[in-house]
Amino acid sequence: MNTKKFTRSLLTAAILSSPASFAGDSLGKAVTEGKLSTDLNLRYEAVTQDNTKKESDALTIRTRVNYTTSSFKGFSAAVELENSVALIDNYNDKLGEGAAYSVVADPDHTEVDQAYIAYKNNKFSGKIGRQVITMDNHRFVGHVGWRQDRQTFDALTLGYQLSEATKVSYVYLTKRNRIFSDEKDVDANDHLVNISHQLSASKLTGYAYLLEENNVGGPEINTYGLRYTGKGELGGKKLTYSAEFASQHNDTEGKSAKYFALDASTKVANLHVKLGYELLGSDNGTYGFTTPLATLHKFNGWADTFLGTPTVGLQDMYVSVGGKLAGGSWKVVAHDFTADDSLSTLDHLGSEVDATYTKAINKTFKLGFKYAAYNAIDYKVDTDKIWLWIQAKF
Repeated sequence: MNTKKFTRSLLTAAILSSPASFAGDSLGKAVTEGKLSTDLNLRYEAVTQDNTKKESDALTIRTRVNYTTSSFKGFSAAVELENSVALIDNYNDKLGEGAAYSVVADPDHTEVDQAYIAYKNNKFSGKIGRQVITMDNHRFVGHVGWRQDRQTFDALTLGYQLSEATKVSYVYLTKRNRIFSDEKDVDANDHLVNISHQLSASKLTGYAYLLEENNVGGPEINTYGLRYTGKGELGGKKLTYSAEFASQHNDTEGKSAKYFALDASTKVANLHVKLGYELLGSDNGTYGFTTPLATLHKFNGWADTFLGTPTVGLQDMYVSVGGKLAGGSWKVVAHDFTADDSLSTLDHLGSEVDATYTKAINKTFKLGFKYAAYNAIDYKVDTDKIWLWIQAKF
């Protein structure tokens, strides 16, 4: 059976039999001439830790099916379904299964991943419903796309192009659909404001992320910051760089902390080299700067040791080197972690080496390998993780 034709036939019948059919053929075409896509991800993950937990083995397959209409007078809509099933389930899924094993954060789930109505014209854009939302480099707002259950939000998103160079974005979030099915979703009252201004060879962004969980004792966290990204030359070599600073106040706990990040990358011979530093500050060893809506796996090592910032804060000095090999791409990253609070008994929080290789077989299939080795010193335990996966997009 041709799934795409079958889906379009059902949608056409629904449109023509509904009161909305008075709008004419254009509305029907917007539905029937939309785009149907499928994304499959089969992944093996193994986790070994220097503790009493058993070694985890997880083989999971995630299926994501999306249908997005074409535009009708600036309006469009999308529905996306997501399902993940464990074929090998020797792991702790954080929902009560496999507690004797190390954690692999990919529980079985079936859910509506996205369902929204959108509008767009030359200057204004809007979207209401369940949706993927990312901002800048995902450090503060991201989709956690690495996990099988992607993070989405129930939200109203508004964007306005003030000028050719300046854009304002506002998001009101009522629910954070996290990566553990709907078991650990969070009702919220979050306001996100992001204003960017494009310069000739750089970009300046200011933001205010005001987060409030709608539960008893839920934290209210307000973060204000500036981010600057640019391109230039140094010693005849092209250079890409960024700098960011943010201040955070947790009104619930009466705690404050600072954030600072700086990185620069260039190309040496055929290698891409990047050097960076990130600080998630501490409030005298009692509170660590936090980014609860972020794509956390992207930062501070792929072993996910620092998904929650220690109360002593975190300084991450890192260097990465990458390039091309056998038709694919590789990268190796080394991290050195230290505490921010100098008075703490914790000092050196460990180090980590990460490596990955990905290769596209064709337009449909992509293979990947990934490895993370966290070496504990004053914090947590040694952790090794390995991933192998194949992804298919139709």
